[in-house]
Amino acid sequence: MIIAALFVLNCVLSTIRADPSAYGDHALAWRPVSSLPDELRDLGVRALIRHDAEATARASADFGNMSVDVDVPAAVLYPSSPDDIAALLHASSARPSPFPVSARGCGHSIRGQASAARGVVVDMPSLGRLAAGPATRLSVSVEGRYIDAGGEQLWVDVLHASLAHGLTPRSWTDYLHLTVGGTLSNAGISGQAFRHGPQLSNVQELDVITGLGEKVTCSKEKDRDLFDAVLGGLGQFGVITRARIPLVPAPARARWVRLLYTDAAALTKDQERLIDVDVEIGTGAVSGLMDYVEGSVLADQGLAGSWRSSFFSAADAARVAALAKETGGVLYCLEGALYYGGAAGSERDVDKRLDVLLRELRYERGFGFVQDVSYSEFLERVRDGELKLRAAGLWEVPHPWLNLFLPRSRVLDFAAGVFHGILRRGTTGAMGPVLIYPMNRNRWDGEASAVFPEEEELFYTVGILRSSVPASSDGGQQLRLLEEQNEEIMRFCEEAEIECVQYLPYYAGQSGWEKKHFGPNRWARFVERKRKYDPKAILSRGQRIFTSPLA
Repeated sequence: MIIAALFVLNCVLSTIRADPSAYGDHALAWRPVSSLPDELRDLGVRALIRHDAEATARASADFGNMSVDVDVPAAVLYPSSPDDIAALLHASSARPSPFPVSARGCGHSIRGQASAARGVVVDMPSLGRLAAGPATRLSVSVEGRYIDAGGEQLWVDVLHASLAHGLTPRSWTDYLHLTVGGTLSNAGISGQAFRHGPQLSNVQELDVITGLGEKVTCSKEKDRDLFDAVLGGLGQFGVITRARIPLVPAPARARWVRLLYTDAAALTKDQERLIDVDVEIGTGAVSGLMDYVEGSVLADQGLAGSWRSSFFSAADAARVAALAKETGGVLYCLEGALYYGGAAGSERDVDKRLDVLLRELRYERGFGFVQDVSYSEFLERVRDGELKLRAAGLWEVPHPWLNLFLPRSRVLDFAAGVFHGILRRGTTGAMGPVLIYPMNRNRWDGEASAVFPEEEELFYTVGILRSSVPASSDGGQQLRLLEEQNEEIMRFCEEAEIECVQYLPYYAGQSGWEKKHFGPNRWARFVERKRKYDPKAILSRGQRIFTSPLA
């Protein structure tokens, strides 16, 4: 039994360094019961481990809300320091039949990927709650221009800690209420990635605990292979307990822009001009003027019914809906931001840049919308939408999201087949943004574990981020329709020979990961790193990439 195996931890975790009340409401809900095994009662980590149904069920839940057949973990560890995690992994590794261990931050995953069936889930936020003090888990060096952030820290807290010193990281995700370790284990992308690369390309140093329970500080200069493996490694090689993120002087404000287009070709052409890709002679006036470049697809009820359209006034939303009706029901939106104030130039300078953009870009005249917000308000814009959805009871619902990376040469074929075809034919009534924007391949680190298209200098990300009503409302009918539509999109790409790569992927087993995601060369390297840093396949089995023992 897994609980009996945890007795090994008594040798290395003989003292409790924190008051159990520091665990917050989740831990306080636990009460010892008579069935608690004697060996667990005697452990020095007694206050750090829960195995009750409430704790294990919570550790199995995730943002996807589609995990109906996921086996719950046997226990949840609430670590007070990285040493607790190292001890747990060492104890598992020492057993002839190791138990699985998964690190869970905010649970912003799908289908139980952050769970550990009949194993132990590590509640990473406990590191921040139980540490000796907040400064030990989130510390800014003004002189060194970096921030040391615990793997459990939220990016929104990284933002505010940095801004307190007039500094900021360069690369972000659109949603900041995610953990540092979580996004670095995938990639971490947003509208700044065209210039600075994903978040995994903006890390100086990591503290990692491998599947063997070894604590390693790594960087491009020290233990480089582990450093590269963990970044984008989907939690397969180690648990990130600290990341050193470089900082730059922060702007104060953002001129937030949305411009509407009636066809994908005009949108993508302007996006590519903005990120300075294959700029034609005489059209380079806009390259580099925006600090953030994204885009989205607006269709049907998504035009005015989505929380994202709060950017528009009621009158403007009506005009947008009328334009969409005139042009067949689909519009495109270029979303961008120009930073200014603080270290980023004057208001007069941003006014000039905006004038050039509004003159040179090929959007529908009369459908340009501008807001002026603080830098932090712009970066936290998705949080406002989350709060609206929570208030309406529409946040903790199924999220059958589909995220893809597409080669630049096929993005218009995809738009015609999917945006104007599959999504139009198969109306589901589901809400949620559909994103589309380009990134430069040379801003991505090819040595990291993340997979992205490498054949062309530019690739697009497409995020079809829809929500379903709860299964209790319709018996799961809408969720099934959305999942079937996602499958139809993937079949379309295969039949049209569009070589796309899933971002934040899910596959049911190793074969899908090997053949559809990694491909032979990247798979061989991924397996080699797994054998080196987690040879007993203890970590993140919920991803269903590897089984134990390794084949």
